[in-house]
Amino acid sequence: MIMDPTTRQTAVQVTGLTKGFGRGDARTLALKEAEFNAYEGDLQLIIGPSGCGKTTLLSMIAGTLVPDQGELTVLGHKLHAMSTAAITRFRRENIGFIFQQFNLIPTLTLVENISVPLLLAGTRVRQAEKTADAMLDRVGLGGRGKNYPRQLSGGQQQRVAIARALVHDPRLLICDEPTSALDRETGHQIMTKLRELARKPGRSVIVVTHDPRVYEFADRIAEMEDGRVLRQLEGAAMANATL
Repeated sequence: MIMDPTTRQTAVQVTGLTKGFGRGDARTLALKEAEFNAYEGDLQLIIGPSGCGKTTLLSMIAGTLVPDQGELTVLGHKLHAMSTAAITRFRRENIGFIFQQFNLIPTLTLVENISVPLLLAGTRVRQAEKTADAMLDRVGLGGRGKNYPRQLSGGQQQRVAIARALVHDPRLLICDEPTSALDRETGHQIMTKLRELARKPGRSVIVVTHDPRVYEFADRIAEMEDGRVLRQLEGAAMANATL
């Protein structure tokens, strides 16, 4: 059962967020005073046509883009007021990323790929690889640690990407089109895993998608158009209204 938003902790709060690209007459606004909330314990979808600002909003929440104006609070931290170095540390410690094209390093084994976030955080190689091997078990790929990405199916590679995103135990998981390159059954498995992750205490999952097959997994769906969030509804209500 979905709880009333007033009883949940806010994971992400976006207020009046604006972001433009280019200069002078060539300047375009990707976000126009956007308003958006995401809550702990939820799997939140962001939907809308290409070019509506979804990826820009996701990049703002991830701390990889700086807003021109507005306020952005993520896990209690005001990202719009933080230095670049502070945002980098915050992102490394609190946010995990899953991408459409997996972004695995082809010359590294699965264990080595998953170890990367831990190594960047200063974990010793042996401990990082031990933790990475345990993560492979969690996503159903135990014993495959010495394999390379090319030896896996698309769905298996996405599971490795999930393991890499979760290896440092992030509180916020950000996913950009995680199922669009997958068949229906594999996409269903991946979304089931993401929904399970969102249910863990103090966790939140945000997914940008064009894939209507995944609407059923959402607790809330935000619909964007022309740089603005038009509406945010509970998942079932939005799925019925959209479909």
